[in-house]
Amino acid sequence: MGHANARLTVHGRTLLVRRVVFEGRPVAHVAAELGISRQCGHRWVRRFREEGWDGLSERPSGPRRCPRRTPAEVEARVLAARAELRAGPDRLAQATGVPARTISRILRRHHVPPLSACDPLTGTPIRAHRMSNRRYEHAAPGDMIHLDVKKLGRIPEGGGHRAHGRSQAARGRGIGYDHVHTAIDDHSRLAYAEILPDEKGETCAAFLTRAAAYFAAHGITRIQRVLTDNAKNYRISRAFAQACATLGARQKFTRPRHPWTNGKAERLNRTLTTEWAYRQPYTSNHERTQALDPWLQHYNTQRPHSALGGRPPITRLTPSS
Repeated sequence: MGHANARLTVHGRTLLVRRVVFEGRPVAHVAAELGISRQCGHRWVRRFREEGWDGLSERPSGPRRCPRRTPAEVEARVLAARAELRAGPDRLAQATGVPARTISRILRRHHVPPLSACDPLTGTPIRAHRMSNRRYEHAAPGDMIHLDVKKLGRIPEGGGHRAHGRSQAARGRGIGYDHVHTAIDDHSRLAYAEILPDEKGETCAAFLTRAAAYFAAHGITRIQRVLTDNAKNYRISRAFAQACATLGARQKFTRPRHPWTNGKAERLNRTLTTEWAYRQPYTSNHERTQALDPWLQHYNTQRPHSALGGRPPITRLTPSS
């Protein structure tokens, strides 16, 4: 195929050849008309004379041989690790010993979809994805804290359909939801989460207070802003507004119908869902609940974060004495 900056399509090359070869016009004149260099014009005319009309067709622009390309067995190991771990290049690099940038090229070469487009349990592509080059990061820890709530269906005793399949699963209808309240610091990506019974304003306010204490214990002693979506439990709750005022933090809200405005909290929710909630088939709701704190400790102190250069969030903080 033609390269990204090719000036002529197949039709343009055909037009070049007809004017030069069949009408006898100078290559330099025709090349100027078509907006290409004289050398480019001579190249296509020479290819036509050597190969005929087939010489004007699209062809791969890459080299025919790549002696330094990653061996096929290494690529197979990377693809197998991606299918098993369902993780990004940084974590795959630790698991396979292959550099993260090489892993990115391997995944792109094999058209592996991004994790955001895949089912977190099976890794099967299930959705389209959008990308944005607009990124921001506040300069210091505590400049902004992102809050959100993720609802998860409770697991019946003995395990649900993820453990036994829908035909053999214990009945879980009517047992309700767990509300996973999450908070993440914009600068350091230090995260805090709790499983609570609801998402009322009073519950969110109490969670914010405990999250602030957690952040303070890790060196974030002042919270300047709190960013949430426009849910009633945040926007019109007097208890939540009072909690923000007590912390000396200014409330900020996302743009309506633009959830990516709170992208860091949304991304934490997806990571939490993939690596904790749906990472394995739990046999009870209590088992899943007990697994949250160890996972959160791993996220903050060990798990590499791509936005932090492959380092965990704790490396951007100085714990208070």
